[in-house]
Amino acid sequence: MPTTTIVVLGAGVSGLTCALQLAKRPGNAVTVVAKHMPGDYDTEYTSPWAGANVLPMADRANSRWERRTWPELRRLAKEVPAAGIHLQTARVLRREKDVAAGASGGLSDALFALNPWYQELMDDYRELGRDELGTGMHSGCEFTSVCINTAIYLPWLVSQCLALGVVFRRGVLGHVSEAAGLSHTGQRADLVVNASGLLAYRLGGVMDRAVYPVRGQIVVVRNEAPQGIMLAPSGVDGPEGEISYAMTRAAGGGTVIGGTYQKGNWDGNPDWNTAVRIMQRAVELLPGLADGKGIEGLSIIRHGVGLRPGRDGGVRIEKEIIDGTWVVHNYGHAGWGYQGSYGCAERVLELVDEIAGQVKSKL
Repeated sequence: MPTTTIVVLGAGVSGLTCALQLAKRPGNAVTVVAKHMPGDYDTEYTSPWAGANVLPMADRANSRWERRTWPELRRLAKEVPAAGIHLQTARVLRREKDVAAGASGGLSDALFALNPWYQELMDDYRELGRDELGTGMHSGCEFTSVCINTAIYLPWLVSQCLALGVVFRRGVLGHVSEAAGLSHTGQRADLVVNASGLLAYRLGGVMDRAVYPVRGQIVVVRNEAPQGIMLAPSGVDGPEGEISYAMTRAAGGGTVIGGTYQKGNWDGNPDWNTAVRIMQRAVELLPGLADGKGIEGLSIIRHGVGLRPGRDGGVRIEKEIIDGTWVVHNYGHAGWGYQGSYGCAERVLELVDEIAGQVKSKL
């Protein structure tokens, strides 16, 4: 008989990674219950829309999740081609106007810091020379990263879970405690892992009003970018919440170009004017992307919008009892769900162990 019966609520990258790591523990019986599963495309199901690459976003004090995840994603890229991850050079550019506006909001993301902590983490990190910078650029850096083909990686996570006995069930829940009754074992689960992402905003028993959408609009094209690139969002000019990036997914997954980072925007429909600006910025940053032909040189696969699960106060990874059910929360990752997935799952396992210890001490 299993020693611990667990239901994971949510089948995005956070839920699937937690399920996989939990299932590796002997004796755990793991069920994943979710409204959306890999293969679905819905704006509130964020994971399929992600780029997804590794560009460290946390400050040093909150860097555990990314620090602990990077070695595993790098290992998968090198050793497990079936996971759909490949190594790719990433370049981060800092504009002069953004650096000048730093004190008033520009460069607020640690990714664009002038002396970033992650230079000690990422492979082959180097600052760019002046001759490598374009007009208006203050500085930039380059390092080896990875890019994930989400259409391959999410099903791969499912396959790894299935091989370890995880059972997947569709479900739409009104209250988090309902998940405890959905274990495939027929028994009430000992605990629930809440990886519901944006849905934590309206999930009964959670109703976390600190959660909000961060709208991300992208264009996926068949063209291949020579490298991943990210341009610092200005906040000084142009439409608010628009940023520039491009990343080519592994295994023929196309190139994702973006984008937007619009906090509190629930609109799940692509906006054509925004799409044009996204494409224009991409071909200006990477002329080789479209062979110098401008937007007309882009071969579009799809336009898309995903609502990242942002949260005031940052990610929530903690345990509590709700209506008599132990719940371990893991949501609110905003735009870094993939690059923090294994680090966050590691903390979830620590909390699960704490719960198991508390339960045993009462027996």
